[in-house]
Amino acid sequence: MRKLIWAINATIDGSTDHTAVTADDELLNFHTDLLGTVDIILFGRKTYQLMESYWPNAPEDPKATKGMIRFADIINSMPKIVFLKTLNKVTWNNTKLIKENITDEVLKLKA
Repeated sequence: MRKLIWAINATIDGSTDHTAVTADDELLNFHTDLLGTVDIILFGRKTYQLMESYWPNAPEDPKATKGMIRFADIINSMPKIVFLKTLNKVTWNNTKLIKENITDEVLKLKA
């Protein structure tokens, strides 16, 4: 059975607000390496919308660091699944939208 890894960025004081803190290259490199060990990414709505609003175009950002570009290259190429009921479509490449039977879908992925 496949493993399911849960990952989230958090500051030392427990904040997980991705809009309040920007990941540095060290953190981005950690997550890039972690993504290299998995074969699909699962998102909820908020995280998907936050990630989709920046990473598809990050390599063209003149302020993008090497770590940002490396992370963007891997996450943009990976298969992604978004579990949500409030959107009718997703636009990030390699992304599938699942609106129902979330538990069943995760169990299928693990099998």
